[in-house]
Amino acid sequence: MQNLQQGAFHWRTALAGAQMLFVAFGALVLMPLLTGLDPSVALFTAGIGTLLFHLVTGLSVPIFLASSFVFIAPITFSVQNWGIAATMGGLMAAGIVYMLLALAVRLKGVGFLHRLMPPVVTGPVIMIIGLGLAPLAVNMAMGKSGDGSAELFPYDQAMLVSMSALATTLIVAVFARGIVRLLPILSGVLVGYTLAHFNGMVDYTPIQQADWLALPAFVMPEFHWQAILFMVPVALAPAIEHVGDVLAIANVTGKDYIRKPGLHRTLFGDGLATTAAACFGGPPNTTYSEVTGAVMLTKAFNPVIMVWAALVAIVLAFIAKFGMVLQTIPAPVMGGILILLFGSIAAVGMNTLIKARVDLAEQRNLVIVATTLVFGIGGMAVGAGDLSLQGVSLCGAVAIVLNLILPAARPLDNDLHEEQEVVEDLLDHTH
Repeated sequence: MQNLQQGAFHWRTALAGAQMLFVAFGALVLMPLLTGLDPSVALFTAGIGTLLFHLVTGLSVPIFLASSFVFIAPITFSVQNWGIAATMGGLMAAGIVYMLLALAVRLKGVGFLHRLMPPVVTGPVIMIIGLGLAPLAVNMAMGKSGDGSAELFPYDQAMLVSMSALATTLIVAVFARGIVRLLPILSGVLVGYTLAHFNGMVDYTPIQQADWLALPAFVMPEFHWQAILFMVPVALAPAIEHVGDVLAIANVTGKDYIRKPGLHRTLFGDGLATTAAACFGGPPNTTYSEVTGAVMLTKAFNPVIMVWAALVAIVLAFIAKFGMVLQTIPAPVMGGILILLFGSIAAVGMNTLIKARVDLAEQRNLVIVATTLVFGIGGMAVGAGDLSLQGVSLCGAVAIVLNLILPAARPLDNDLHEEQEVVEDLLDHTH
């Protein structure tokens, strides 16, 4: 800790912090722009959330927290039905669930989360988060509103801009080297925004009318039980994602963060950051894999760097013209990038099943995955009106309940399955 304090005010440490924010920036502001939240508030709450996380974990893990994409669909639906203030109340409750999970991990051990949400549960739920948002990305890429009800830009112009943004994002993600490879979203936004400017798709009036300095548009939460019940189950999927991110940064730095400071502390820090963000009207926070990649590349293992990144984010939140520039990004620019982003989320869910070797020939697993996917993609809703449960929330609840109530495969079933595979192999060789 003494070494951390000695290097805390070095100009290189501050510069490294600004670079980390730069890496996370594209994804950080994209989420609030999609859900109708204020990107300046998102910058502020990302900074506050990161500081709270490091306070809880004793400044020991080089992690930066910012907007979680898992919550895009739930926040969009909740804002449309109950408004931003009620949505913030629901997100506060989700943050509290996070903290209760941290307490359960502290009392029952790390295996508790895996027993509650094994890969057969989290895999299809994560896939739904990506696949359920696919129409939103495609509509925006074609110049329409997210729900496809209105045409915002001519089709030809929109496709030129969105596909250029998508192509840039793909090229940077696959072919770029060094720190640039960690900036695919930001690169796509810059190219798309430039083309949108030359096609007359950007309205600069709000930027000109905005003051240089101003308070972000903070929103105080309100508590409506419908919004809370809708939002709480969503907290389960990013909790599992958090475990993966902590293991990833542990592999990069060569330290065991599950033991020290402990998974219960990192989970609690994440939950506290999400609850604090909701108090100001910001999106929920999560650990950023882009920043983990930057840590691996730059060998910047000092957690104080993340504190500087948080402070820079807080300062930028009060520059009103900067926040307004973000809000002028045309829908087709974001639509092109989201095609890759949402597809990537679905692929992460699929990879969760593959890495865990979930056997879909086993009826129990097939039932859980199949039911969850069709409920999510088909738009199943249970209940009516304010009591309705749907989307990611419904899928998460259904997958967890099915996993808990369906009996595990009997040894005899496993033996029969293995014998069947042997017979099939013999037949293949015979033919």
